[in-house]
Amino acid sequence: MPSSWLISLLLLAGSKAVIAQCTTESLTSILANTPEATVNFVQAVPANGSFGQAATDIPFPWNATQLPALCAVGINVKSSENSSYNFGLFLPDTTWNERFLTTGNGGYGGGINWPNMGMFSQYGFATMSTDTGHSSDSGDGSWGLDAPEALIDWGYRAMHGSVTLSKHIINTYYSISDGIQYSYYASCSTGGRQGLKEIQNYPDSFDGISVGAPAWWSPHLAAATLHQGLYNQPEDDPKHIDPSLFAGIVTEMVKQCDPQDGLVDSIISDPQGCTFDFEALLCTPSNNATCLTPAQLTTAYKFYSDWVDVNQTFVFPGVTVGTNAGALMGAVSSLGYSFFQDWVYNDTNWDYTQLTYADVQAADAVNPGNATADDFDLSPFMERGGKIIKYHGQADSLIPTRSSIYFRKQVEQAMAPQGTNLDDFYRFFLIPGMDHCMSSALAPWYIAGGSQQLTGATHSVPGYEDADHDVVLALMKWVEQDSAPEQLIATKYVNDTATLGVQSQRPLCLYPKQAKYVSGDVDDAASFECQSPY
Repeated sequence: MPSSWLISLLLLAGSKAVIAQCTTESLTSILANTPEATVNFVQAVPANGSFGQAATDIPFPWNATQLPALCAVGINVKSSENSSYNFGLFLPDTTWNERFLTTGNGGYGGGINWPNMGMFSQYGFATMSTDTGHSSDSGDGSWGLDAPEALIDWGYRAMHGSVTLSKHIINTYYSISDGIQYSYYASCSTGGRQGLKEIQNYPDSFDGISVGAPAWWSPHLAAATLHQGLYNQPEDDPKHIDPSLFAGIVTEMVKQCDPQDGLVDSIISDPQGCTFDFEALLCTPSNNATCLTPAQLTTAYKFYSDWVDVNQTFVFPGVTVGTNAGALMGAVSSLGYSFFQDWVYNDTNWDYTQLTYADVQAADAVNPGNATADDFDLSPFMERGGKIIKYHGQADSLIPTRSSIYFRKQVEQAMAPQGTNLDDFYRFFLIPGMDHCMSSALAPWYIAGGSQQLTGATHSVPGYEDADHDVVLALMKWVEQDSAPEQLIATKYVNDTATLGVQSQRPLCLYPKQAKYVSGDVDDAASFECQSPY
C-alpha cells in the first residue's frame, strides 16, 4: 500500500488551483509574451486514457497508458535562425501535487519521452520532456552534421529552455499565487547527463535530481565506445573473440568474484574489489572448450581495463568485471563513430578505424554542443538546498560503472577541500547485477527510476510505494523532509512482471558501503547489511 506520506501528496489537489481550459486558445494566451514559442497541439486526455506520438516518436514508439485525467500539450520553440526544439507537458487535472518533474532522453535520440512522463504523472506531477531539437533513434547522430545550433540544443539549450517555459506555463495554467512547490528531475544515461548539466549551468532549475548511469563525459565516452568496439576487430584477426565465448568469460568472472559478499548466488556485489585472474580463461589441455588464446586474452584484458594513453593520460574507465562484453565488442557502435564523423570532424568519410588519442583531444577541443557535464564544483546547487541521488548498474555494458565512480571522486576533489561532506547533498548507490539503467536476469534492480520499465506497473514499486523502495519518493522525502536515504531497497519481480509477484529484494548501500549477507532468507532484503568495505 502507498505510504501515508504518498497518499497525502496525491490528495494535495488542485483545491488551491483554478485550472485553465485545456484548449489551444488557452495555451496560446499563456504564451502571448513568448514570441519564440508556438503551440503544436493541446489535447484533453480522460482518466485511464493514453497519449503519445508512437507513430512518429522514433526513440519512444509506444504511448503512455492508464493516465490520470490530464491535459497533453506540445510546444515548439525557435532557438536560433535555423534551429528549434519541441517539448511536451502532461498537466494533471484534479490530481496535481503542486510539483513539477522533468525527464530526459537516451543516446543521441531525439523524441519526447511521453512514456516516462506518463509514469511520473501517476504520482501527481506535472511532467515535461523535450525532443532536444531533432528526431532520431539513440544511435543516430547524423542530424548534427554541420549543424552547430542543433548540437547546442541537444547539449543543454533545449532542456533549459523547456524547463523555464514549462514552469511559466504550469504556474499560469494552475493560477496559484505561490507557484510550483518543488521541481524535480529523473532520468538515466543521456538523461542523467542532461540533469547534471542543467544543475551545473542553472542550479535553481531543480530542487532535487535522480540520475542513473549518466553519460556525462561526452567526448571521452564516445571515444571509449569506439575504442572498445575496435578492440575486437577485424574478425579474421587472431585476437578476435567470437561472440559465442562472451558468456563463458562472464561465467568465470562470476565464479571468482561472486562469493565476496558472503553468498554464492551468481550476483557479483563488488566487481571493483575483485582481483580477477584472467589467466583462468586461457585454453589448456584440460580446458579447451570455452577458453581464450593468449591473443584473445589480451583483447579481454583491454576491455576490462582503463584506457590510459599518451603520457599515462587517463582517458576512460574500462567495463566492470562480470559485465557481458558482447554489446560493445560484438560490433563497432555508431554511438562511437557518429560522434566523430558527424559532430567533431563534420566528415562522414573520416576513417574511424584509425582512432588515436589525438582524436580524443580534438573532441575535447570541440566539445560538441558544450554537452559535457564536468563542472565538478556543485556548490551553487548545494547551497540552495539541492539534492542529488545518483545510481549506476554494476554490470552496465554501455556506460562503464566506474565512470560514475570517477565523477564522484572528481566532485569530492573539488568540494571536500572546502569542508563539504558530499553525503550532505549527493548520495550515490551502485546496483549489483544491473545492466544499463535497468534489467538483470537475477539481481534485484527495480527502484522506479527514470527509464526503468516494469511490465504490469504504471509507476512506483507495486506493493512497496514508499521512500525505502522508490528512488523518486526517496528524493522527495530528502528534499521536503530533510530525511536522507541511508539505503534503497531494489526489487526483482518474477519475469520482471509486477503481477507475478516479488522474486527477491536487496538493499542498495550508500557508496562506498556494500550489502553483505548476514543470515536468513536470501531473497529478503533484511538478510543483508550495509557494511564498509574498509
